[in-house]
Amino acid sequence: MNRARELSKERIVAQQDLEQAQSKETSTAKALEAAKFRAQSGAAEVKRAEAGLIALEAHQDQADKRVTLRPPAHCQVLRILEKSERVVGSGTPLVVLSNPNKVEVVVDLISTDAVKVRPGSPVSIENWGGLAPLRARVRLVEPYGFTKVSALGVEEQRVNVIADFVDPPNGLGDGYRVDARIVIWESPSVLKVPASALFRARSSWSTFVLENGRARLRRVDVGQRNALEAAITKGLEEGTEVILHPSNDLKDGARVAVRR
Repeated sequence: MNRARELSKERIVAQQDLEQAQSKETSTAKALEAAKFRAQSGAAEVKRAEAGLIALEAHQDQADKRVTLRPPAHCQVLRILEKSERVVGSGTPLVVLSNPNKVEVVVDLISTDAVKVRPGSPVSIENWGGLAPLRARVRLVEPYGFTKVSALGVEEQRVNVIADFVDPPNGLGDGYRVDARIVIWESPSVLKVPASALFRARSSWSTFVLENGRARLRRVDVGQRNALEAAITKGLEEGTEVILHPSNDLKDGARVAVRR
C-alpha cells in the first residue's frame, strides 16, 4: 500500500489502483485481528482442558474413578451424544433418554387455529402407520409462538399443542411423524349444509333453496363451519333442498331444473 501511495504521487499508477491497495490493507488487518482472537480463544480452551486434567489427576488415588449415572425413571437410550472418552464440563448432555410409557404428541398449529384449542379437547391421530386412528387428548397449548417457514416459503407464527395418548401408541417412537385432527367443537344434533351452497349477501349469509321448481333466496345464520360444511342455526328446516354452487346470474324466483 505504501508503494502504491508513492507511485500515485508520481502519477505512475491510477487512483483506482491506490484505492484497491488501501482496501486490501484494511481487509488484511481485520483478518489479522480475527486470527489473533482465534489464537486467544484456542489458548483459553487449552487452559480449560488442562484444568480438567488437573482435577482428574487429583482423584487418581481413588480405587474406582468411574461415576454411575442413573436415569430418573425406566427409560430407553435414544441417542448417545458423547461417544468418545473426553473431559466434559458440568451439565454437558451425554445421552438422550425416553420413557416408552410417556410418549406424547406435539402438533404445531398456526396461531390463529391454536387459540381455538382447549386442554382436554379430543385428538384423532391418523396416518401413523396403523390400520385405525389412535385417540389422544390435548394436555397443553404452549403460551408462546415461534416463526416457521412453510413449504411455500411463507413465514408463519406457529404454536405447539401437546397431547397425551388415550390408546397405546403401538410402536410409535420419538420423532415419528403423524397427522392430528383436533376437535374444537362438537354437538350430537346439528343441521348442516354443504359450504358450497352458502354465499355472502351484504352483511349476512344466504343460500338458494328449491321451492316448486324455483330458486328462493334465504338468509341464514351460520354457526360452526369448516371448508366443507356449515352448521345452520336459523333460516332452514331439515330436509330443505339447497342449490350448490349458485352462479352470480341466479336471481330470487328464477326457474331452475333439478339435475340428479
